[in-house]
Order: sequence, then C-alpha cells, then structure tokens
Amino acid sequence: MSLANLFGFGPVADVTVILNGEDERQQVEYRVGKDKRDKAPLYFDGESISGKVRQYVVVVRVHEGKQLEHYGIKVQFIGSIEMFYDRGNHYEFVSLVQELAAPAELTNTTMYNFEFKNVEKQYESYQGINVKLRYFVQAT
Repeated sequence: MSLANLFGFGPVADVTVILNGEDERQQVEYRVGKDKRDKAPLYFDGESISGKVRQYVVVVRVHEGKQLEHYGIKVQFIGSIEMFYDRGNHYEFVSLVQELAAPAELTNTTMYNFEFKNVEKQYESYQGINVKLRYFVQAT
C-alpha cells in the first residue's frame, strides 16, 4: 500500500471494460510506444459492440459519517483523429453514449452490461507518422 492510499488520496475504484467475445475475435497488433506493441480485437463496419463494465472498489473503509458516491456511470464509443503536430487537440467524428447508472453510493463490486448496435465505422483505424485514427470504448 502506498503512502497516498494510506491517507485516502489514492484511487477509489478501478474500472475494467470487458468486450463480449474478445478472446475469440481476430487480434490486430499495433504500436503503443517506440519499442512496445499491444493487441486489440478487430471489429468491422456495421458490427455491434457489446460487453460489460466492472468496477472494483479499492477503498473498503469509509470514515464514519462519510459516503463514497459516484455522479453517474456511462460508457462511450468514440472515433477519434489525432494529428501529431497538434497533440493538444483531437477531432471526435463518432461519439455514442449510454448511461449505465444514475448517481448513487458505490458500496461493492458491480457489473453493467452495454451494447452499441450496428456501429458505423466509416474509416479504418490507422497509425502513421503524422496522424492516428482510432476507435475505443471508454467508461467514466
């Protein structure tokens, strides 16, 4: 346990996005850093994307009279273009949102299902010298 976690400044929860059938799908290797590569499942235009969002509560003890609350949980499917010469800005050409939970108190491990049906992916994912185009699922 780190010193920050000991005094309550560390992360309160870990969020994991699990895509249905991710292990059975064709995997595509992509570059993460200069010498590091990773794999991601391959989805085609018009395919539905579904899965689960799971939260693990890290902080178990809540001080007396205090509550651990979240202000809503949502999942987004995002298509984004980033220009390397303009790293501070990116253009989102697809943004689909699903609300999974209303604001409430977080008390234990919870799993939320989601599905984005027949998602149009008008461009192929691409990472080059000057531009990166990608699709991703983000939970907040």
